Order: sequence, then C-alpha cells, then structure tokens
Amino acid sequence: MPFTAAEIARHLGGEVLGDPDLTLRGFAPADRAQPGDLTFAENENYFRRAEQSAASAIIIDGPFTSTAKVLIRVPNARIAFAKVLPLFFPEPVLPPGVHPTAVVAPSAAIDPSAHIGPHCVIGDQAVIGPRCALHGGDHVGANCRLGEEVVLFPNVTLYAGTEIGNRVRIHAGTVIGSDGFGYVQDGGLHRKVPQIGNVIIRDDVEIGANVTIDRGALGPTTIGRGTKIDNLVQVAHNVTIGDHCLLVSQVGIAGSTRLGNYVILAGQVGLAGHLKIGNRVSVAAQSGVMTSIPDGEKWLGSPAAPDRQTKRQMIALQRLPELLRRVAELEKKLQST
Repeated sequence: MPFTAAEIARHLGGEVLGDPDLTLRGFAPADRAQPGDLTFAENENYFRRAEQSAASAIIIDGPFTSTAKVLIRVPNARIAFAKVLPLFFPEPVLPPGVHPTAVVAPSAAIDPSAHIGPHCVIGDQAVIGPRCALHGGDHVGANCRLGEEVVLFPNVTLYAGTEIGNRVRIHAGTVIGSDGFGYVQDGGLHRKVPQIGNVIIRDDVEIGANVTIDRGALGPTTIGRGTKIDNLVQVAHNVTIGDHCLLVSQVGIAGSTRLGNYVILAGQVGLAGHLKIGNRVSVAAQSGVMTSIPDGEKWLGSPAAPDRQTKRQMIALQRLPELLRRVAELEKKLQST
C-alpha cells in the first residue's frame, strides 16, 4: 500500500524536508532500494550510502540535508524504522474460526474472533481470548488461559494451567510449563519431586523459537510484562523474571532465581539457582553468574564479577607471558652471580 511522505511523517511524529506529496511504495535498505522506496540513515555513513542509492526518501534524525532526496526528520531513526515497517509489511490477518482438524474440548471457551489453525488441541476448561491466533499444531492444555491478541506460532506447547496475558507472541517449537528439574536422593535413586505449579506470562511478552520455561514446583514461574526472550533459552522452575528484561539466545537460568526489571542477559549467560539479580543489571555474553548482583551493575566473566574487575584480570593475564619471561631472565642473572 502506498503512502505519501507527509502521511509517513505524521505516523512517525516527524517533518518532511522536500516534497510532502511524494508517493512511497516500499521500504528497503539503501543497497537494495529502488525508486519509490523509503530507507533510513542513523549516522553519517548510512546517510551517504542512502543518498547515493535509488531510494526516493530517507528517514533521518540528524542535521542532514539533501538536494536529491526527500528527507523525513524524526527524533530517532531506529525507532522510526521499527514503526514504519508494519505500514509496508503488515502481518497477515487470519480469519476467525476453528479449523475442522482442530480438537477442542467441549468445556473450552474460544472467543468467536479467535483463529484456531489446523491440528491444534485445546484442552478442558481452556480459555482463548479475543483475536488470538493459533497457527497450527499448537497444544493448549487444560485450564490454560490466553488473554487478547495472543499469537502462538506452529507447534507451541502450553502445559496445563499456563496463564498468558495480552499481546503475547510465542514462536515455533517453544514449550511452556514442562516439569521443573526436581529430584531428591532416595536410597541411591533420584526420586522425582512432583511439579504442581504453573507458568504465568504477563502482557506484551515475546518468546522466541525452541524456548523452554518450566512450571514451578509449588508456586508459579513468572515472566514479567514487556520482557523479550530470544531463541533457545531455558528458564527453570520458580524463576521470576521482572518487567522489560532482555534474554539473548542460549541463556540458562537455574531454579528460583529472581531477576529485577530491565535486566539484560547476553548470549549464553548462565545463572545459578536461588540468586537475586537487581534492576538494570547487564551481564556480558558467556558469563557464569554464581552470586547475586546488586542494582545497576555490569558483570562479566566466568565466574562472573563486576566488569572493571574482570577486565583488569584479563589485561593482567595477557601480560603474564612477558612477566614470566622477565622473571626467568632475572633468575638466570641471579644464578650466574
């Protein structure tokens, strides 16, 4: 669907520098843009490439000027990029209704506006809210509750009792509510501790593909509002994740650890169990966290420590071969005297 530069500027809260009636039919990166396309530039290097491209207009947030392109100046070009893409590439609207191959328990409640795709299974007493979309092959266990506009991509599994808020997106292959890893030694055997809690996911959460979030042993495992979880993440039983956290791919969190709000765990971070991670904590990639972290700190390494301390240790290790060489030379001199 085409838009004028003025319409896009209004949508983004920006201003047009040039022809406001210019028609834009698509969005593309500068190296692939064609006439009629919109692109964006968040720094001088990007702007030079965008101005030399075939694009007809550029979203900017700096003091750039151009005699060749229409510019749309906004407060933040990257945020504008995220806002404008849905205009040109809207998600498909799935029709309401239940596919004839779906298996729905008679006691389940499905809002008439929801879309239930092929081969989905909806258990007893499950509730599917307005405008939800289950793409296909999804399993929603007994007593699950889905709020408004929840999207389950193919082959998502929700174990019994899972509670999901509004506008939650869960990508393919993810399992929510599987048993926590709980065992006790009994006569040389590992006796399973029944996991009778559930998982609660708050509003506006997005969960990537092939994520596993375990149900609590007694109480819930909780994912806070606005949190985003990348692919291949493991969240163990009774973990609490605060609001607006970011968990990057292959993060693993052991049982009963609590994360504050706005925590960032980079790729392959591992957290031991029963820790408390404060608000606005950042942990660098491949770090292994063994102790609790206060608010606002940045940690690094395995075992993880405050980043400045770890960086000093890394620098010292890099200097160690030279130090050993110098010590060896001193020893030879002492032995020769």
